[in-house]
Amino acid sequence: MPSRVQGMKDKKGLTEEEFLAAYSPKDYPQPSLTADICVFHRVGEGDVAGRLQVLLVERGGHPYLGCWATPGGFVSPGETADQAAARELAEETGVEGLALEPIALYSTPGRDPRGWTVSYAFVALDDKGVTVRAGDDAAKAQWFDVAAGERDGRTSLTLTSGDERLTTTFTPAPSPITGLLRATDVAGEGLAFDHAQIIADAWLRLGR
Repeated sequence: MPSRVQGMKDKKGLTEEEFLAAYSPKDYPQPSLTADICVFHRVGEGDVAGRLQVLLVERGGHPYLGCWATPGGFVSPGETADQAAARELAEETGVEGLALEPIALYSTPGRDPRGWTVSYAFVALDDKGVTVRAGDDAAKAQWFDVAAGERDGRTSLTLTSGDERLTTTFTPAPSPITGLLRATDVAGEGLAFDHAQIIADAWLRLGR
């Protein structure tokens, strides 16, 4: 504790030690914290160089049973969101050792039907095209091809793998300070939670 803090009293006459001894976290509502990871892979050579894929898992339990989502899960006590992201990615897909970059914090009320849940999302780029395997509570883990299109100022991403077809449609807009593009007015089909938003933001972070 900094020396200037020791012995200082607040307006109730309490030192920091006294304040913390009486403090109860249960007196304040607390959200659950999750980490979600959007992993992309560029594949192909020659005329198809740069074809993009995204790694998704099929949810094996409620909520959104059978829907596709980015890998992720709850942050455990004693670990950071970054550590949880790496752990959940390995547990659900078998993918390890990728550099993870934060995208944003997602906290829209009602985004998770289980209750107040905030997600810290990350993007990763796999340059090897690793073989994935489903684990933990994921029913499947597989790569989806990503096809992008634009119409009337709206961007659409179509994600396909075999007979599976998912979409996210959005309007890119610059952030007010950095100018980084974020997806706004997002509409998704076939994706769990707000993962249509997370995938769109992650795709924009790649520089399109």
